[in-house]
Amino acid sequence: MTEDEMYMRRCLQLARNGMQNAKPNPMVGAVIVCDGRIIGEGYHVRCGEGHAEVNAFASVKPDDEPRLQDATIYVSLEPCSHYGKTPPCADLIISKGVKRVVVGCIDPFAQVQGRGIKKIREAGIEVTVGVLEEECKALNKHFFTFHSKHRPYILLKWAQTADGFLDDHGKAIAISTPFTKMLVHKLRAEYDAIVVGRVTDDREHPQLNVREWSGKAPYRYVLSHDNPIENIIADCMANNRQSLLVEGGAKTLQAFIDAGLYDEVRIETAPFIVGGGTHAPIFCRSRQEPLPTFSYPT
Repeated sequence: MTEDEMYMRRCLQLARNGMQNAKPNPMVGAVIVCDGRIIGEGYHVRCGEGHAEVNAFASVKPDDEPRLQDATIYVSLEPCSHYGKTPPCADLIISKGVKRVVVGCIDPFAQVQGRGIKKIREAGIEVTVGVLEEECKALNKHFFTFHSKHRPYILLKWAQTADGFLDDHGKAIAISTPFTKMLVHKLRAEYDAIVVGRVTDDREHPQLNVREWSGKAPYRYVLSHDNPIENIIADCMANNRQSLLVEGGAKTLQAFIDAGLYDEVRIETAPFIVGGGTHAPIFCRSRQEPLPTFSYPT
């Protein structure tokens, strides 16, 4: 591991602390280093409050302020260059006079997209981009998908028997364990929205909350003829819901698969067979095909 990678990993570690409260902003961590010593660090705690860079500079002790001219600041995501709820972080970095800036990945948000890096370089500060780039992108996969593909990040989740059925000849059975149920609630807390099908909603009345974990319950959607996938995707975009968890039955899950609308799949498989029932969804599309596009209301 290089020195740049070591400090960028610390940025990622810090950034994860903002998982719940930074939304819909991305999780970002920042570390300020001089002569092999961390003199400041921070992360984006809450949307509308100071960004990671602001908190990192604020943590620098007065005795270390003169060292900033020889320091390097590491940031997991490109510093912003526009006025939003807070001033541009690129301007703050320039005003602090640091010697070097190391960026994990470029921000896909339309008002940034390389402008922060460009501004810092034009101020005469050395900038290195792409350190642990894939890890930095993966941390904010929901944010990146939302802004680059113009749809929420979509995860399909279901539990099945060892022989690939969702139930026992049409009768509901316990497939998940208490531990895996807890993990599902943890997963829900990490997603902005959740969707089930109309039949599941009518028959089972699922709560779809996070009662076995800490966090905010996702916004609830029900897929039906009156509320098709296109409407759900459009509503997510209109309300800045950057991630969607699909927990519906076989038809609902298959609808997303057939549309090519998924980024990740999690399958829980029980160690027993039932010999018949509702088949688990089938993957028959090539993931190399382009995802279908919809026209979303502005």
